[in-house]
Amino acid sequence: MLEQRIQQQFFENADLLYQAGEALARPLAEAAQTLLGSLTAGGKLLVAGGVLADVFAGLCVRGFERERPPLAAVALSAAPVALSVRALGLPGDVLLLVDDGAGEVDAAQAVAAAHDKEMAVVALAGIDPPWRAALTETDVLIALPHERSARVRELQLLALHTLADAVDLQLMGELDPA
Repeated sequence: MLEQRIQQQFFENADLLYQAGEALARPLAEAAQTLLGSLTAGGKLLVAGGVLADVFAGLCVRGFERERPPLAAVALSAAPVALSVRALGLPGDVLLLVDDGAGEVDAAQAVAAAHDKEMAVVALAGIDPPWRAALTETDVLIALPHERSARVRELQLLALHTLADAVDLQLMGELDPA
């Protein structure tokens, strides 16, 4: 019985990944363009959302799967996030908000703070975040198609890896097949 339950976790994840690939391609591409636009114009990324924010900021600074110059990204681990955005954000920067619905980030206040600072927002969240109305038409919402926080977090990690790869591709071109 335990082994079947463990297998079921993997099967559910695989099904979700397959279903999400097509639905998320466009918003992820839009998000990558938003991040790249800010970075190439001299802006920075303020990344909020717990441990996944640390992961993505690290990927930006260190590089994803190849060597490149570091990108300006800061993980906002100080609470509340809105105060950090107000302290560090500048017009042209981007707030990348990773929200799994578990209440780690006060997303509505963080989005409002980013807009006050004339920043764009890219949000990775569950299917229908309660703060969705706070976003503007120039923001990018990547609504991950699942209700369970665990599945949302799994998709968020893949989405962050995809964003890091997309930014590297735009900055550095294709990898040489070696």
